[in-house]
This record gives sequence, C-alpha cells and structure tokens, in this order.
Amino acid sequence: MTTTPAPAAAPAPTLRSGTLGTADIAFFVVSAAAPLTVMAGVAPLGLLIGGIGAPAGYLVAGITLTIFAVGFTTMSRHVRNGGGFYAYISRGLGRPAGFGAALLALLGYLAMNIGVYGLLGSATHDTLLSLFGVDVPWPVIALLGVVVIWYGGFRSIDFGAKVLGVLLLGETAILFLLAVAVLARGGAHGLSLHSFAPGNLTTGGMPGVLSMAFAAFTGFESTVIYRREAKHADRTIPRATYAAVAFLGLFYTFIVWMIIQAFGDKQVIATAAKDPTGLFFSAITTYVGPWAADAMHVMIVTSLIASLLAFHNATNRYGLAMAEEGVLPRSLGRIHFRHRSPYIAGIAQSVLAVVVVAGFAAAGADPYTRLLLWVNTPGVLGLITLQLLAALAVPLFFRRITHGEGTLRTVVAPALATLLLGAALCLVIAHIDLLTGASDSVNLVLILLIPAVFVAGLGYALRVRSRRPHIYAAFAADPAEDPGARADSRNAGPADSVLPATTP
Repeated sequence: MTTTPAPAAAPAPTLRSGTLGTADIAFFVVSAAAPLTVMAGVAPLGLLIGGIGAPAGYLVAGITLTIFAVGFTTMSRHVRNGGGFYAYISRGLGRPAGFGAALLALLGYLAMNIGVYGLLGSATHDTLLSLFGVDVPWPVIALLGVVVIWYGGFRSIDFGAKVLGVLLLGETAILFLLAVAVLARGGAHGLSLHSFAPGNLTTGGMPGVLSMAFAAFTGFESTVIYRREAKHADRTIPRATYAAVAFLGLFYTFIVWMIIQAFGDKQVIATAAKDPTGLFFSAITTYVGPWAADAMHVMIVTSLIASLLAFHNATNRYGLAMAEEGVLPRSLGRIHFRHRSPYIAGIAQSVLAVVVVAGFAAAGADPYTRLLLWVNTPGVLGLITLQLLAALAVPLFFRRITHGEGTLRTVVAPALATLLLGAALCLVIAHIDLLTGASDSVNLVLILLIPAVFVAGLGYALRVRSRRPHIYAAFAADPAEDPGARADSRNAGPADSVLPATTP
C-alpha cells in the first residue's frame, strides 16, 4: 500500500522584487522631504534669519549630502542587507554600534512620520475652513490620515510609487508655475544675483539657515531600504540617491531665489516679517492668480500625504528588516501574500500613530507647535546622527574587504562628509530652538533623547550577545539568497561585484 506524500508547504510570501526603478525610488525619497511644505512653510523663516543669502544655505546642504552619498552609494554595492543605516554602521563600526543605530533609525523614522500628522491635521483644517467654510477638528483629520496612510502602505509598493509620483508632480508643478511666472515678468524689480554675493553669505544668521536646510533633506538616504524591491539594485540605488539629493538641492535653491525675485531684494524680508506663512501664497496670487493660491493650499495637504506615505513605507521596511534579524518580534516581519507588503509592521506603526495623536489631542496640545515640532525634531537629529555614523563607517568597512573601488570614493569623500556632517549636526543642535520654538529644558530633553536611545541599543547588543548569540552573530549579515543582487553581480564589472565582508 502506498501513501500519498503530503503536499509541500507554500513558500512564505516575500517583498515584490524587481519592481522599483530609479524614478520610483526617487519619488519615495523626494516625497518624504515634502518640498512644497518646506518651501511655503519653512523657507520664509530662513529668509528672516539669514536674509537674501538664504538660497545658498540649501545649496551648501545639497553639496554636503552629495559628498556623503559618494561613499554611501559605493558601500551600497557591497552590502545587500535591507537594514539601511544600521547594516552599514554594523559593517564599519561593529555590531554594538549597529544595534544602537537600529534603535535610533527606528526612532528617527517613526518620529518623522508621526509628527507630520499634526501638520496634516492643522493644514487640512485651515484649508477646509478657508476654501469651503467647513470646520473639522484637527484630531479627526489626523486620525483619518492615519487610516489613509495605512492603506497606502498596505497596498503593493508599485501602487505607492504611482501615488507618490502623481502627488509629487503636483506639488513641484505649482512651485515651477510660480517660478516661470516670476521669470517671465522679470521679478519685482528685475532679476538679481545678489543672494549669492559673498557679503550676503556670511551674515550672522546663515548658521541658522544651514541648520534648517539640512533638516529639509531628511529621508533622502532611505533609497537603500528599497534594495530588495529595486530593479538592478547596484545601479538603481546610487542613481536614485544622486537624483534625489541633486533635485532637492537645486530645487530648494532655485525656488527660494525665485521668491526673493518675486518681491525684490529689499522688500522680501519686510514682507516675510509681516506674514511669513503667507509669503508664497501672496507671491503666487500676484504673479499667477488667486486660483493658484487656492491650488497651493490644497497641494500642501497632498504634499503632506505624500511625505507621510513615503516615511510610512520606509519605516515599515526598517521594522521588517529588524524583525527578520530577530531584534524585533518576528510577527512584524510577516508579508502580505497578495500585496507583498510588510503589513503587520504597517499595522503596528499605525496603531502607535493613533496613540500618539490621541494623546496630544487629549492633552489639548497644539498640532503644529507641539505634535509636529516636538516629535519631528528628535527624528531630524537622529537621522543626521546616523548619516554621520554611516560616513564614519565607510572607510573602515572598505579596509576589511577586497574591492576595486577608488580611494576618492572609499576614503576621501567619506572623511570630508564626516567633517561636514559633524558641523551640520552641531549647527542643528546649536539652533534647535528654530526647529522647536520650545524652552531650553524641552530642547535639552529632545537632544539627550538621541544619545540615550543609542546607548540603549549598545546595552541591548550586549544582552543579545549574551543570551542569544546566534542572533547577535547573524546581525546585519547579507541574505543567503538575493537573486536580484546575484544577477546584478553577473552583469557587472569587477568594481560592481558583490563581495563578502567580515562583520565585527
């Protein structure tokens, strides 16, 4: 008598590999930065602090982060782990530092995401009230936003890329429309390049502008998180990283210069001082028409939705990677069989967002000055700290492996990026009051949260090494199976080959 063997279990679903191209990943990264919100909401404050030299601050920040991207993207060709920052830092600075970076990255991305729900509630409330006379409480809007963002993250990654592409094109188009109108009319008093004159680049307020400018790029480094879903990752990720940082740097610089031309070098500061939040709306009303100002109000809301969805997806993938490592509960690593999304991580993140939003609402806290600024600021500090640690990790990593990369990419650029990012972090800390508007005691707590989380990660690493040595030994290792990376390696030259590295 023969017995029929039991059917083999169906393989567990995985992320949708080979889905995202260069443009898709760039959309995620640029959308996370929320360019329209940064320009209309933050750039006027930069003008008040730094004067008409403010555009150069965004250019300097863009150049600094491009230098950082040189070593970062070079390392991305040799590290196939999906953990982003913590994997890179583990490979260069050791596993304990990698554990600290993992907790810090989780804090950073969660903070950047959840804090923006406050701005979404506030901005949408004001838009609905001004355009339609409808008064909807901000907590209701924010909680509805959590549901919308959860659904966007639950769907497949290509669905998210299409949504972000449409929303990003809308918000950049409205700013380009303003810029073209200003250029066509020659500005208020003729076009001027005084913003880039040496005398305007050395004013006392420029350090404050630089701190705000670096914060405006937050999230651009998340390209590497999508490695497992990228087409030809060894080429796509570097291209998307450079494209994102170049676009943001040039776009921010150009648009801030254009808003100066719209009012004139002398008048723009006085106009911004009277109504900083209305500066861009006033300019587009004058140069394009009232309908464009109404459209800009609506697109600020869609800009925030795009930013939230981009950070939500990035955070989900950090949670997924850490769950697969065994650092977070394994259930967070479950992937939906149909949409191929890390849906349990998305649910957990959304529940946390509901708790935080509801807590601030119950306390009667302002959605902008409290929920946005107090929650976002540790995220900004945490992500800049991680950029600094990643820059430090690059040359140490390449010292341990055999590779065909040049010294410029593996030593010179990372060393210069370390110095520049260290200076940027000091600037942001020194001018943290510009980001929070809070008291010294609150600012101190927000600053100290970063080293506290990192040290907690170091302690967690020692505990895992003692109690679960197999988890510790495998932390931040490359996956055993990565068909996409193997295909890239077969198609690449020697400098592009994926080489093994020893993790300290």
